[in-house]
Amino acid sequence: MRFIIKLLITAALVMGLAEILPGIGITNYVSAILVALTLSILNFIVKPILVILTLPITIVTLGIFLLFINVIIIYLADWFVSGFTVTSLFWAFIFSLLLAAARSFLFKLLDKEDN
Repeated sequence: MRFIIKLLITAALVMGLAEILPGIGITNYVSAILVALTLSILNFIVKPILVILTLPITIVTLGIFLLFINVIIIYLADWFVSGFTVTSLFWAFIFSLLLAAARSFLFKLLDKEDN
């Protein structure tokens, strides 16, 4: 149940950010849910592999390179979901920063309510 709630929160954030950011496009609510599901799967499977493969450059940049791994994940979601478009690297970077910050804040609130 918790996974579904987090998935719906992420889908709502994707829809909201697509409305605010001009470089991000989403066609409908189903596409937003598919983007949220795709991001969850990519963060679970692909992101750890990318982090391990890029560990030396991540250490040299003191972790800043992890932001670009998030951008890669956003571009992969753009490639997998047909109703989701990202126009440039800049907008993918801004989208990933805002999505990560909002998800962190809202998921922390969700975890507080359970206690």
